[in-house]
Amino acid sequence: MTFHKTIAAVLMTAALAGCAQTEGQQRAGTGALIGGAGGALVGQAIGGNTKSTVIGAASGALLGAVVGSATTPQRRGEQMCRYQDRYGRIYTAPCDDRYYNGDY
Repeated sequence: MTFHKTIAAVLMTAALAGCAQTEGQQRAGTGALIGGAGGALVGQAIGGNTKSTVIGAASGALLGAVVGSATTPQRRGEQMCRYQDRYGRIYTAPCDDRYYNGDY
């Protein structure tokens, strides 16, 4: 019975990870899924009981989500910058290379 609950939890996590809307959310969900599975295997190998498996799965999922989210690349053009035209009007537009090169 516990095996069926574990399979249901993994499938539910996979389904929710697929519903993420941004790339960062998708990477965090995938990282949590992979980290949770790896952590469960390591916890079972080290402790050999259910408590160790659950602790390993939770720790692996947390670490996987953090790493997946932190390694999401920032695409150029997502940042918005404020500019001032020659008449003194301030407007907002996607940042140009000066922003990314630190020459602003």
